[in-house]
Amino acid sequence: MKSGLLMACVFSFLSGVFGFKATAADYQVAEVYADLRKMVLETKPTDIGLKPSDAQMTVLGLLMETGYPEAVVTLVAIADGTVSIYFSNGGGIIGLGPHEGPRRASEALLKLAPQFLKFCQPASSFPLPKPSNTRFYVLTNKGIVTAEVKEVDLVYGRHGLSPLFHKGHELISEIRVVDEKLRAEPGAELGR
Repeated sequence: MKSGLLMACVFSFLSGVFGFKATAADYQVAEVYADLRKMVLETKPTDIGLKPSDAQMTVLGLLMETGYPEAVVTLVAIADGTVSIYFSNGGGIIGLGPHEGPRRASEALLKLAPQFLKFCQPASSFPLPKPSNTRFYVLTNKGIVTAEVKEVDLVYGRHGLSPLFHKGHELISEIRVVDEKLRAEPGAELGR
């Protein structure tokens, strides 16, 4: 799928979730979102079955968070197979790691991430991105690194993190495919 079409599909999916009518700079943050996000940011190598290693920096996981007018969308990919997407105002799609498309896309994203660490700085706090920005948190065995970039610069390839951003959107597309399939199954609304 061409990058422009991919982005259009993703933005269509996200605009359907949020409606994109508000312009508030302050996000409404649901407690469940804050708890899930904190849990991911506190992930240690031993939590996901990896042995700590001082020899080389290893990527354990990645959060790609994009600020929209009403909420932040947080994409989560962890080396143990965890794949989820959370919305700061509540809700999300969790437990997608067992599905082939999201699993493959997550593995590709995490495999790509180490070459982009040079664009990141060590993180001592974990703010949400500003509206219209995307913030990456890369979880490593040596700590968390972060970078925040205007989304438009990432979309149009004007920043070194653009390839990682686009790989993240490939994962979002796979999540969307699985979510639509699950919603189409009989009785799908009963479990949501």
